[in-house]
Amino acid sequence: MMIARAGCAVSKLSFAATTNFHFKSLPLKTLSVSVGVQERTFCRVNCEKRNMAVQLRESVELTEVEEKIFERLRKVLLHFNLPTQLRVAGGWVRDKLLGKDSSDIDIALDDMLGREFCDKVNEYLANAGEKTQGVGVIQCNPDQSKHLETARMRIYDMWIDFVNLRSETYVEHSRIPHMKFGTAKEDAYRRDLTINSLFYNINTGSVEDLTGRGISDLKAGVIATPLPPKDTFLDDPLRVLRAIRFGARFEFKLDDDLKKAVVDKDVRAALATKISPERIGHEIDLMVSGNQPVKAIGQIEELQLFWTVFCLPQNLEAKLPQDCERACVKSLEALSEVLGKVGFSTLSDDHGRLCLYSALFLPLRNVNYSNRKGKTIPVVSAIIKDSLKLKTKDADMVLSLHDAGEEFTGLIDILISDKHAGNLTPSINEEDDLGISLMSTKCIQTGLENVWEMKHLLDGNDIIHELGLKKGGTEVKEWKERIRKWQLANLSGTREECLEWLHQVRAKRLKTDS
Repeated sequence: MMIARAGCAVSKLSFAATTNFHFKSLPLKTLSVSVGVQERTFCRVNCEKRNMAVQLRESVELTEVEEKIFERLRKVLLHFNLPTQLRVAGGWVRDKLLGKDSSDIDIALDDMLGREFCDKVNEYLANAGEKTQGVGVIQCNPDQSKHLETARMRIYDMWIDFVNLRSETYVEHSRIPHMKFGTAKEDAYRRDLTINSLFYNINTGSVEDLTGRGISDLKAGVIATPLPPKDTFLDDPLRVLRAIRFGARFEFKLDDDLKKAVVDKDVRAALATKISPERIGHEIDLMVSGNQPVKAIGQIEELQLFWTVFCLPQNLEAKLPQDCERACVKSLEALSEVLGKVGFSTLSDDHGRLCLYSALFLPLRNVNYSNRKGKTIPVVSAIIKDSLKLKTKDADMVLSLHDAGEEFTGLIDILISDKHAGNLTPSINEEDDLGISLMSTKCIQTGLENVWEMKHLLDGNDIIHELGLKKGGTEVKEWKERIRKWQLANLSGTREECLEWLHQVRAKRLKTDS
């Protein structure tokens, strides 16, 4: 049922595409819809032009559990007379200053490895007669953006990550840095964005802005890099997508110098060659699953990264629709408006995500290519599975939703004129910017939200047998279309009832012909 509702929304976009429907420019606004447990705010692509006024808290307000955790860590330092400075790094500090809750506590150590400090915590617990905790060590894994060993342990039922402060240098043609122990300032400057470079010093209970820009950029609602953006992006091109994702998530403006660096041909080339498809796909998935998918993907298109991110097959010969990348964003935006107005609150996060992917790639639904074995493959499938390295079942579901949209476009007349529609509005004005939303409402109110899951009561062989035809062909195709429409007008109809109708119509046609 939930996937069917997603397909219903996507099929309205297919209707728009096949009828030259024009999406009117709506007033600048924000649309919200509950999708599973997450509330998504679908903001139009140009929303970043608004002046952002970000209200920050003057200090970090700790929860009761956080107070207990930090106090325990300070007691460990005192017990062993350790000079170690403990700093909570990155997103937790940012979110706390924004007044948001965060359970992602990453603690940076200035003079020891994370596992060494975890051993000290357990030694302290043992001396105090308390139960020690297991320590998990996550080894360095550059392919997964884990450049240093990280230790994890539970303290007061919260997982805490411990890692040492570091500085890094990069070599050409690789986004994997050479890491070494560093100072807090070096660590802050190696971060991807200034708003993620803040520390909360547990020893002193204060926020540290060692780049001098973290708090000011957070207040101004600006996405910027601690170091020159082109150097930052050439060192690790994945940071281009992270900048776009965080800008969309918080509705912050991308710094002008940052945008200039993003469109630089060297940076685009580095993104295409130095980053694995898995890492790109992960970032895109976070954008689509996030609270501002339209804004994020719109920025990718505006910054000329669309085909860098959504790579087309190399042997594609088919011609793409004109302004295809812009059409993809507009399709995504249109679906977001449908979701905001109609409110598909029963969609889970994953179903909503697939629905949005379906809308994004809708303009490409009829574009195919031949693989090395000569098999015809939908380009959409290639993008999802090869370019983004998402699951095969994700690609299959997106294609199924596109097929459902094609099915729906042939049923518009039934939806707006058949008696089954009851007292619904009898017609749809193609110039009405609520047209797509109205189609969604009709689809649900008439009980047609499961249209693409409907099984055919009669197949081609049944038609040939019942009507005494010699073979398949155009006549069988026409009858299959008539049967499909009969099923939509008779949702609870049985196979026997369909057969009875088939013979009645056939008899009338023969009588008329004679």
